[in-house]
Amino acid sequence: MGNSPRPAGLHGDPGLQPERTTLAWGRTMMALVTVSAIFLRWLPAHGFPILLLFAVSAGAALAIYLTQRRRYSASSRGIHQESVDADITAVLWTAFAGVALGGLGIGVVLAG
Repeated sequence: MGNSPRPAGLHGDPGLQPERTTLAWGRTMMALVTVSAIFLRWLPAHGFPILLLFAVSAGAALAIYLTQRRRYSASSRGIHQESVDADITAVLWTAFAGVALGGLGIGVVLAG
C-alpha cells in the first residue's frame, strides 16, 4: 500500500504549494480585472488614453487566466519529481505590465 503509484495530478505536497501559488496568481488576476473596471469608470473624465490602460490591465489578467492550468501542472509535476523551476517569464511579464500601467497612468494624469 505504501508503494502504490500516485494518480496523475497528485503531488504529495503536505503544504499544498501548487494550490497556494495558484491562489496567489488568481488574486493578481482579480486585482487586474478590478483595476480594468476602474479604468473604464474613468473613461469619461480622462478620455481615450484610458483605453490603453484598460487594454494592458485586461490583457495581463487574461494572460494569467490562460496560463494558470499550465503553471499549476508544471508545479505539481515538479514537486512530484522533486525539481521545481520558477516561472520567471510569468513574473517578468507581470512586472512589466505593472511598470507599464504605472508609466501610462502617470502619462494620463500629466496629459489631463
